[in-house]
Amino acid sequence: MILRNKAASSADAENNTAANQTSFKPSLRLMDATMLVAGSMIGSGIFIVSADISRQTGSAGWLLFVWFITGFMTLTAALSYGELSAMFPKAGGQYIYLKEAYNPLISFLYGWSFFTVIQTATIAAVGVAFAKFTAYLIPAFSEDLVWLPLGFINISPAQVLSIAVILLLTYINTRGVDSGKWVQTIITLAKILSLALLIIFGLWALKSDVWQSNWLSGTTWKLQRLNIDGSMESYTTMAAFGAIAAAMVGSIFSSDSWHSVAFIAGEVKNPQRNVGLSLALGTLLVTFLYMLTNMMYTGVLTLPEMAASEKDRVAVTASHAIFGEAGTIIIALMIMVSTFGCNNGLIMAGARVYYSMAKEGVFFKKVGTLNNNAVPGIALWLQAVIASLWCLSGKYGDLLDMISFVVVLFYMLTIAGIFILRKKRPEQPRPYKAFGYPVLPIIYILMGISFCVLLIIYKPNYTWPGLIITLLGIPVYYGIAGKNASSKESI
Repeated sequence: MILRNKAASSADAENNTAANQTSFKPSLRLMDATMLVAGSMIGSGIFIVSADISRQTGSAGWLLFVWFITGFMTLTAALSYGELSAMFPKAGGQYIYLKEAYNPLISFLYGWSFFTVIQTATIAAVGVAFAKFTAYLIPAFSEDLVWLPLGFINISPAQVLSIAVILLLTYINTRGVDSGKWVQTIITLAKILSLALLIIFGLWALKSDVWQSNWLSGTTWKLQRLNIDGSMESYTTMAAFGAIAAAMVGSIFSSDSWHSVAFIAGEVKNPQRNVGLSLALGTLLVTFLYMLTNMMYTGVLTLPEMAASEKDRVAVTASHAIFGEAGTIIIALMIMVSTFGCNNGLIMAGARVYYSMAKEGVFFKKVGTLNNNAVPGIALWLQAVIASLWCLSGKYGDLLDMISFVVVLFYMLTIAGIFILRKKRPEQPRPYKAFGYPVLPIIYILMGISFCVLLIIYKPNYTWPGLIITLLGIPVYYGIAGKNASSKESI
């Protein structure tokens, strides 16, 4: 009897191990999921892009309004995604939503764009930002130095460090979702606290003459082009709309990746409730911090000072005004912590999309497997390889700007999918329904269309390359579909 019980226990243990290798383990609590949302959003953008926004808008009022519009769009999208995440609480997030609302081709085009540029190039950009600010403390990691001259490409210490960080975080995440979640939660709490302290010290050091120049003058709400030399240029009516769209490229990039938690819904406890709630809480928290940060900028720097910040590092300029010479070190440490945590969230979430694509038969088969720690290890390492190549290319920054058009396009399609699914599947349980439906989702779609159309007209270099990369996925999809069809027929 004892031997039989031991044999049964051994068999149960083996079965549990096998189950862990083929299914995700729900390990993330609401706090962990919220920290993933916030941590994936807060990277290096908030410390940099306001310099370009100030040049595009030329006034404190419009600077804040651009961030407000972006925050409104992000929060509206997050509240809308809550319904979809509750309906389909499994790994893959937006890829799954697009497949259910439309068809496999549309979801594949999203996954293709996500793999080739959106996620991997973002990981590269955030990794290089980590390395660039490390160079403030350790000059040996400067991007201006050459570590390995290869003739056709010169590899800098900054690129090597960025790749090393990506590989380290990838390894941590292959050890299981628990390893990644603790890194994410601790670092996100640290950077939220440090950003909050920067805001507090900045508002404490507020300069009345600077504040009056930005907020109490007649130019507070005058939309105009602000050049680096401090000169102003007026816009025509239509060009003004184009300037707002161009300014939003930076704020949208800084607020992106808010939906990362939806990709790992299969690993969230009580996903029907916690995924949607974490989306709302995380985006609301970050939007609030972003608005306060930009308010602080306008209290310590004039608009011309913001516009002329060296290499657009407006936070460094502001920190000098607040802390003096120590400001550079303080901001460098903040951005290192911020980008490290941001990349951990991006790496953790992104691999789940490729896993879902592989399970659907439209990606490498091996990518659709889990390792002994119940995470998609092969997907994580493949993502690391592509992100590392972007680090070496030196072109990731341009492509991130170009892909902004495609990112918003897929957001609009996903939110429109709520209307489609309510007609296609009215009987399917919806534990959570989109807040403000149908008004808020419609407003988001209209704002998204306006953003995309204005970019097509005034910034075509931001649109066509991104569209071309996305459309290249069509022949790839049909090639894979044809191969799968032939395999089934042979069987």
